[in-house]
Amino acid sequence: MIETHTVPELGEKVRLQDYAVGIFKTLVSRKGTKKAIKKRRLTINGKLAFTGDWIHGGEEISLLEDRLIHLPSTELKLEILFEDEYMAAVYKPAGILVSGNKRHTLENALSSNLSKSKQIDALLKPQPLHRLDYPTTGVLLVGKTANVTMKLKKMFETRKVEKMYHAVTIGNMENYGEITSAIDGKQARSEFILREIISSEKYTALNLVQLIPHTGRRHQLRKHLLEIGNPILGDPVYKLERDKRRGGRLYLHATAVKFDHPITHESIEVVAPFPKKFIKLFPSLGSSR
Repeated sequence: MIETHTVPELGEKVRLQDYAVGIFKTLVSRKGTKKAIKKRRLTINGKLAFTGDWIHGGEEISLLEDRLIHLPSTELKLEILFEDEYMAAVYKPAGILVSGNKRHTLENALSSNLSKSKQIDALLKPQPLHRLDYPTTGVLLVGKTANVTMKLKKMFETRKVEKMYHAVTIGNMENYGEITSAIDGKQARSEFILREIISSEKYTALNLVQLIPHTGRRHQLRKHLLEIGNPILGDPVYKLERDKRRGGRLYLHATAVKFDHPITHESIEVVAPFPKKFIKLFPSLGSSR
């Protein structure tokens, strides 16, 4: 069996091992693409491909399969927040991995929830463009074509995608602040704005906080909020030593993303409604749905 892909016009050249990720149903990672090249399963315009090859646009890339590989899938119903021919934004529920080796992941549910792109570089399997933790809810961006997937990933890397979160934190805290402590030896910066407070017999106060991560370190918001003494309610890992609870439902929500569409250049803002657990604590959020 041979799969083929015709490369559309590109604004700039890109390495094959970067471009080919996601254009074939069995190549969903850079590591897998390099392995396919090593096994002599990828060709460009009929000639064997190498890891150092560049893609300029107009080439025909072929994948030679040596065995049939069945794609895992799951029937999870997803809420679609935005979709066009090139990309989509879906609502990630709590309690599911974005991707991974398990069958029940959000990534494996994308094909059955999104319409297939008619673009020449359409991905056989839509690709999540960033990660949200297992217990986190909210907006997740997804690529549907190879070119837009590549461009949006670069936009994330260069901080051209603005992200906003909301969390419920515990304890008295300032109305506004920036946290700039390094994470794992790397520069990190988070901004918080206190939006609403309710009293709590156990924690003194529960706070609805708007969060802006200006860098993208692993568990950045959770670590930064613990550092200032206001961890997120329900966090089983990043919590105060005196807090003996085992955790529960993490009150962290990816509220919105804002960016310029890489094809239409239109300014796009996608907003995810607050989950019920937030509204139960802060009823004023119900008007946001």
